[in-house]
Amino acid sequence: MERTANHVEKLDVLIVGAGISGLGAAYYLQREHPQRSYAILEARDSLGGTWDLFRYPGIRSDSDLHTFGYEFKPWRDEDAIASGDKIMAYLHETAAENHIDGKIRYRHKVLGAAWSSAEARWTVDVENLETQELIQFSANWIFMAGGYYRYDQGYTPDFPGSERFSGQIIHPQHWPEDLDYTGKKVVVIGSGATAITLIPAMADKAGHVTMLQRSPTYVMPLPAKDAFANTAQRVLGAKRGYALSRRKNILRQRALYEFCQRFPQAARKAIRHLNATRLPDGYPVDEHFNPSYGPWDQRLCVVPDGDMFDVISRGKADVVTDRIKTFTETGIELESGRHLDADIIVTATGLNIQLFGGVSVSIDGEPVDLSKSFAYKGMMLSGVPNLAFVFGYTNSSWTLKVGLICEHFCRLLTHMDTHGYDTAVPFVSDPGMPSRPMVDFAAGYVQRAANVMPRQSDGLTWGMSMNYFTDVKALRESPVANPNLRFGAARRSAGATDPVALDA
Repeated sequence: MERTANHVEKLDVLIVGAGISGLGAAYYLQREHPQRSYAILEARDSLGGTWDLFRYPGIRSDSDLHTFGYEFKPWRDEDAIASGDKIMAYLHETAAENHIDGKIRYRHKVLGAAWSSAEARWTVDVENLETQELIQFSANWIFMAGGYYRYDQGYTPDFPGSERFSGQIIHPQHWPEDLDYTGKKVVVIGSGATAITLIPAMADKAGHVTMLQRSPTYVMPLPAKDAFANTAQRVLGAKRGYALSRRKNILRQRALYEFCQRFPQAARKAIRHLNATRLPDGYPVDEHFNPSYGPWDQRLCVVPDGDMFDVISRGKADVVTDRIKTFTETGIELESGRHLDADIIVTATGLNIQLFGGVSVSIDGEPVDLSKSFAYKGMMLSGVPNLAFVFGYTNSSWTLKVGLICEHFCRLLTHMDTHGYDTAVPFVSDPGMPSRPMVDFAAGYVQRAANVMPRQSDGLTWGMSMNYFTDVKALRESPVANPNLRFGAARRSAGATDPVALDA
């Protein structure tokens, strides 16, 4: 039965998602435009997004918190590669200090958003998950900050014979709170950041942990503590020391990425050497830690203080590079004929990409196919008015791009206020513009979703940059006015139903 809302709440900006992106958007919006009304809608019952969702052992950042943290709030903890609980504490503190927590509506799931050109507003259908009541919001802008993957379902391939396995099969995205793996034989399938985190976190308590990978991943040991950053904050104070450390780490991240891309063979040798020095003599480094692809063609995994290499060296964990033939009652049979005994199998096999949390979007009654649109400056979509979104970096700290997008978004609102506009919509002027996937990255979770994601092209306007310094030019330094961004003001005369009038 179709439900109808009996009340519509009007706001200037509706932020979807109370994770690291949504809290950042709220901070910049209320700092630069305190007169604007806003709310944050969060389907879960807590803020934090990814950091509240994932509860598996050892969850931590794989970027340093001096760049993964907000530019406006210093990271004061000594650990630069930080655990999930410390990141959550940082986010809660950010929300409380800036009175953002009072703007969050928990257990509010956004279902759909319909744009009216005549009114220059979005009507947003929302379900209150507590009461199952349908609520509607009317907003001039929507800021999509819900991340890029499905929260309700991780990605698990169809493993032959999985129904035969007598133990537990667990996806890290849905980790049971009461799971006791003490003394158990654990097999973790996967070789990405989640698997690399789980192995050392589980190794001492479990009987033995095996990482089963189809192919190797680049793994880089880094200090958990940033000595430079900690010294800088002690000497210069939290604010200045943090700013200096942040700049240093931005440069370091970019330099490492550029070196890997320009000199892949030298980078491969350097990473292999680092791995070999942390592993036992005679360890088959090339079999388990020497990928077939170049460094940073996929995301490079960080191990703080080389913790994964330590548990391998102590015999508490091992790595097996092979393919799965079938699950059995007692473990996994590999194509090589080897059998891995297991009490628990963890499928650290990735995520399912889902932009905008699966929200349906329509414009004047016509559904929007996101895969047919182009990403404008990496923050809006061609043909879609008054909708901003965040997709952070794949080769650096996600939050670096969050800050730049929020800055540009606020500058855009200021420009519109100055000129009396209430609508902004990107448009593609060249129908023959080159096209490629919005996220040009070799990771499996990206490739699986390439056909449903928006597109990108070349240049600052339509390129989906993964370079912080390029984005500084495009988002912080370049003018808001752009030949491919149309501004307009809705006609609000009595009875007017004409679409919005747009000016270039």
